[in-house]
Amino acid sequence: MKLARTLRLDVSDENVYEVPAPSGEWAISGGFEFSNWREADLTGKARQAFSNGWYSVESGGRASFVGVCDITEAELEQLCRTLAQTFVERYGAPDIDAAYPVACEEIEQMRSMCEDFEDNTLLMVSRTLTELGVEETYRSRAPQDASLEAFAVHGSVE
Repeated sequence: MKLARTLRLDVSDENVYEVPAPSGEWAISGGFEFSNWREADLTGKARQAFSNGWYSVESGGRASFVGVCDITEAELEQLCRTLAQTFVERYGAPDIDAAYPVACEEIEQMRSMCEDFEDNTLLMVSRTLTELGVEETYRSRAPQDASLEAFAVHGSVE
């Protein structure tokens, strides 16, 4: 199974997101956060989070890039529980029993999308606000092939 982890390719996320996600956290689209937003809500760092930010399940931060990698069943289950708890504590879900299936659905959507990509594929998200709500599109960049010679230092130890 595959999911995606947040990546920091440079320090720009520190400058553009109110809460930047640390590198290496499990990520989903996180479009649910914007479901009731209007054009007036799209200002400053909130606009950047809306436009291009992936949601980190662990910290609730945002990242511009995520990378596809393997995830275990146990890790996936823990993420569902963590996101369900976040839905209760931060987004007003009535209880864990109500939030859990919704959290699992959010994570399953991301897991399903990641299955189509090779490990280390870079993913980006773009959102727009339409009359019907939030529209998301995704872009990907395949991992670059590099031979061992590109990284190995040849020579003698003597």
